[in-house]
Amino acid sequence: MKLPIALSNKHVHLSQADVDALFGEGYQLTPFKPLSQPGQYACEEKVTVVGPKGQQTMRVLGPVRPESQVEVSLADARGLGLAVPVRQSGDVEGTPAFKLVGPKGEVECEKGIIVAARHIHMSLEDAEKFGVKDKDVVSVKTEGLRGLTFHNVLVRANANFALEMHVDIEEGNAAGVKNGDLVELIK
Repeated sequence: MKLPIALSNKHVHLSQADVDALFGEGYQLTPFKPLSQPGQYACEEKVTVVGPKGQQTMRVLGPVRPESQVEVSLADARGLGLAVPVRQSGDVEGTPAFKLVGPKGEVECEKGIIVAARHIHMSLEDAEKFGVKDKDVVSVKTEGLRGLTFHNVLVRANANFALEMHVDIEEGNAAGVKNGDLVELIK
């Protein structure tokens, strides 16, 4: 069975406390464009992520979260001078420290930067169609001249999710895929 794939570029998720510190007390993020997952959006706002060897400007994604998190590729991490682990979203314990800089202030983050592990978002109905359940680990095959099989892909099934596999920009480029291409889930 086939599903769409999407390539995720570097980005930042912020807590409201960090939004306030970076953009001003009571600041509300400004939606720029909707993302594929219901209720998620790219924001007009950008912040600078600072590591020991460099800095990069990244777009903020909304809505706010309970805890701030930065998602980068391995190349982005090297450019910042950080040894960043590959993790599932939200698993930030033991990740490197970094700084966020916004137009109104700075935040020293003791943790929260990851290379996001590949995963599939799907509704509960889609999970049933594909014969999988939340937290299953599957493989996904791409086609074309650079076709390959991604292993260790986490299924994230939730009533509020839309069907889509997420890989970082480096993985997508290595496979020669672009946003919206169809890939095959294999077990």
